[in-house]
Amino acid sequence: MCGIAGAFDLTGRRDFPTERLLRMTGAIVHRGPDDEQIYAEPGVALGVRRLSIIDIAGGRQPLSNEDGSVWVGYEGELYEYPDIRKDLLARGHHLRTSCDTEAWVHLYEDHGEGVFSRAHGQFGVSLWDQTNRTLFLARDRVGISPLFYTEADGWLLWASEIKAILASGMVDARPDPRGFDYFFNFLCLPNDLTCFAGIRSLPPGHYMTVKEGRTEIRQYWDLDFPDAGAERRFDDVRQGVDEFEETLRAAIRRRLCGEAPLSCYISGGLDSTTIMGLSIDERGEPIPSLTAGLVRSGPNDERAQAAESARLLGSKLTTVEMTEQDIADTYPDLILAAEGPVLDTSATCMIRLARKNREIGNLVVLTGEGADEALAGYMWFKWHRLQRVFNAFGYPINRTVRGPALYGLIGGGSAHSPAFRASGGYRVAQQIKWEFLAQSREHLYSDKMWATLDGFNAYDHFAIPHDRFGKWHWLNQSLYAAYKTLLPGMLLSAKGDRSTRSGSTEGRYPFLDERVVNFCASLAPEYKLRGLQDKWILRQVAKKVLPPAIAGRPKTMFRANMGKVFTGASSPAWITQLLSPESLAATGFFDVDAVTQACQLQLQKPRKNLKRFSLDMGLAGVVSTQLWHHIFCGGGLADLPSWSPPSVDKEALDACVVMTPAGR
Repeated sequence: MCGIAGAFDLTGRRDFPTERLLRMTGAIVHRGPDDEQIYAEPGVALGVRRLSIIDIAGGRQPLSNEDGSVWVGYEGELYEYPDIRKDLLARGHHLRTSCDTEAWVHLYEDHGEGVFSRAHGQFGVSLWDQTNRTLFLARDRVGISPLFYTEADGWLLWASEIKAILASGMVDARPDPRGFDYFFNFLCLPNDLTCFAGIRSLPPGHYMTVKEGRTEIRQYWDLDFPDAGAERRFDDVRQGVDEFEETLRAAIRRRLCGEAPLSCYISGGLDSTTIMGLSIDERGEPIPSLTAGLVRSGPNDERAQAAESARLLGSKLTTVEMTEQDIADTYPDLILAAEGPVLDTSATCMIRLARKNREIGNLVVLTGEGADEALAGYMWFKWHRLQRVFNAFGYPINRTVRGPALYGLIGGGSAHSPAFRASGGYRVAQQIKWEFLAQSREHLYSDKMWATLDGFNAYDHFAIPHDRFGKWHWLNQSLYAAYKTLLPGMLLSAKGDRSTRSGSTEGRYPFLDERVVNFCASLAPEYKLRGLQDKWILRQVAKKVLPPAIAGRPKTMFRANMGKVFTGASSPAWITQLLSPESLAATGFFDVDAVTQACQLQLQKPRKNLKRFSLDMGLAGVVSTQLWHHIFCGGGLADLPSWSPPSVDKEALDACVVMTPAGR
């Protein structure tokens, strides 16, 4: 995995300054500390920072096809590259390297725009077709790899991280309140907007075509489910379990590729431990593991379970211990990495894990992310089932519990758009989880914030496939919502790509393999959620491959307490500074008196009630948003450093390899 950046002239064939492109790639050096190289010609420039994993010696990029008419700058992995390579050679292509990057230019020669549908893995890619003067930008199906873009001074700029775009010096960091409001509605960042005005995110499963100064975005993939009642069922359930096991094993085998050492992240839960157990089985030797532990007693401390799993599977375990002080100290690094607010403070643990993984000599890590979305692992899926049961027996739990508890909590509620309601999306939203934070807006937003939003509705950016959605089983509708919000907007960004890449580590996700995703989508709902038991079919696989002490464990949520970190008596001084009347007035997002009252409420007893919980989440969102503004918009809100773009000295400029058409 690497980091990419580039520029395309929408007005003609101007030269993009090499120094400017090096500032962009320099801002994402953590994504690729091993190598730097750029390609430039009049009107277009591609830059790559490389993390060398496959064909370490020969896989430098950008690279081209034989005649230099197609160039690629790419970050990610094509996990079927060995088969692709054999097929390309059989079709007469000449391959100069053993790196999967080279597959892109030749697949494009054969398939044109269809290359993205044929590419399987995780990727953010820029393809330049010199002959047709056409640029393509694309992102993988579920959103593992990020890709951002903007227009400035007649140039289209793109990069793996927003920091690279800001480092160009052509774009100022200005807030887009719509990105924050989406966060306050869905607990994550949007798929198309960002928190930076004018900078957009290419959605997962989409590609952009740029030709003759015009841009067009097209979708090449979307998650699909069978109609309700038409899902796959097996006469002998063991057949389904065996098929799922082999599908998951194949996904793991594909992700054990590369020359760089790898490890597994594990917790005390089922998903990551199953991945590690199958990985060890496939490799035929132990694989090192890492876990993060919150230094306190209670259900969120999984250190003992992780240690037991590692011992039973023969893995050498490294434990990264985190205190609440460590979480607070690392939180600014998290916001810098995520480039947006993050509610889940446990993502700080993922940053520490990535750093430790690199420190002990590993460049790649396998994780269990994606199992909950594929197989209904979250508690709100169970809540929805209970709700339907109570409603069927004449006890409208949705109105009697959810209504007073949420809509009467602070006053008002999140306004779902008419299109969202009509599609059926409202009834499958993670209602409690979303609504608690959304409710806090009614209390915490300033009048200026509401006026700036000017009727913006975050639910309009939740794209429901109206022609298919209503035909699915309610559980699959809810799974689709999870795949489209929390997974790409938080779990694969703040807790995934941004955390791992900040430590120069590559994350790999077997449960997000396209074949695994499609297999799980095809299954009947009872193979996912059976009664109130989540991930039923995965548990059957675990019973086959893991010791009994591991296979039967219930799901635990890895969480750090938000209130204690942000508003407790021992919270760091910079949090108080961010929440001061002066800092709140400087950003204008939040009502000064309301935030002050919410802070005072958090210090009172008893703490356990729904209003307190909602404001606990809301205050965490306020701190996160204020911190984002401080880091990226010039500082001045707290005694913390703010971000500034890197400089490029003459030595670095002279050392960089710049390829041009004439230099092929």
